[in-house]
Amino acid sequence: MAPIDPAVASVLDTHHPSNDYSDEDELLDSLDDDPALDSFREQRLQQLHEEFNKAKHFRNQEHGHYTEINNEKALMDIVNTGADLCVVHFVKSDFHRCGIMNRHLEQLAPLHFETRFLRINVENAPFLVTKMKVQVLPCVIAFNKGISVDRIIGFEGLGYTEDTFSTQDLERRLLQSGTLIRPKVNGGHEAGSLERSHNGSGSRRRATKPDDNDDDDWD
Repeated sequence: MAPIDPAVASVLDTHHPSNDYSDEDELLDSLDDDPALDSFREQRLQQLHEEFNKAKHFRNQEHGHYTEINNEKALMDIVNTGADLCVVHFVKSDFHRCGIMNRHLEQLAPLHFETRFLRINVENAPFLVTKMKVQVLPCVIAFNKGISVDRIIGFEGLGYTEDTFSTQDLERRLLQSGTLIRPKVNGGHEAGSLERSHNGSGSRRRATKPDDNDDDDWD
């Protein structure tokens, strides 16, 4: 996917996706109002128009929402042919940590409308659970054109407690795998606290709750 002009990205991301980019003229006016955009204005206006149409197309395809899928065949159809970029959360509704992950994914979905955000209860996906070797929950698998490109087991690589795991942490991880296009989370979109404990060298220090490492082994 071609990189988007930073000025165009700024206009798009300033208009929170919850408004569905319903007014293209408003977006174009936002670009016109910036005096720094005199050079290459026509190219930027064209790209903004293309991004506007792309956003409308994605939303018509149910992008922009964190959607629960109840049938594993339907999930496979979406991952394999329905969307190039997918994030799938294998959940169990009564697992506390799955609920934490849900909250962060709910924040990311409307921001990153280029990517489908899906969840499925493991009890509804016995074939996929076996095939993908899902054993510890929460389990988030990122797909690019039907191919698994990253797997987050528990809060591995993110944090160890609710307090040290932020939406921005999750976004950063998914950006690394290419499942998200560009960073969009800021302080106003955080689902979790960014409060961290640090040692003297500035590195993250793990909290010491007794159940910090008790990922939910469900099978």
